[in-house]
Amino acid sequence: MTLRMLLALLLLVLPLAAPAQQTPEKSAAYAVATGDDWVDAQLRDINHYAERYPDSFLDEVSRYAGVPRGYIAALMYTHGWQAGDIYFACFWAHAIGRSCRDSVQAWSRAVPAEGQPRQWQDVVQDLPVAPQNLHWRALRHAIVASHDHWDRPVTLDATLQRQLGDHAQRQRAARSSTSTP
Repeated sequence: MTLRMLLALLLLVLPLAAPAQQTPEKSAAYAVATGDDWVDAQLRDINHYAERYPDSFLDEVSRYAGVPRGYIAALMYTHGWQAGDIYFACFWAHAIGRSCRDSVQAWSRAVPAEGQPRQWQDVVQDLPVAPQNLHWRALRHAIVASHDHWDRPVTLDATLQRQLGDHAQRQRAARSSTSTP
């Protein structure tokens, strides 16, 4: 293949791929309403992380939420989903013992009141498992773990600080859990 043919091919493919990517503009416009202000702030941060490190983001969701990487990549690149929404859909589903596809379908079916945006806090109410404090705790712990995996700072509220400790304590706990047979 000649260089000219390669460049022509790239010029044809790049415009198709660019709009579906997580961009600073998409992240800046991202509004989320899960019903938990701390979670909402972290999902906005996850959007910004996915702008720079989309592969790491996809790997994290795939590995720790147990979702096929191709499925979440299709949500992001083909369907234009925000990274924060992908993260929430998959980790919420994991917390309630359902598939990510269940959360995605519930989000897609959600029809808000006229003039209102879709909100995750409404969608989780319509899922077959009623949201409980334990589910929110699992989601919040997953968010902290993801930030730790990415070596990204995260500010913990008092409850999370009490449950998980500071970054150094979490790192020691992670090392000790991987070193025991």
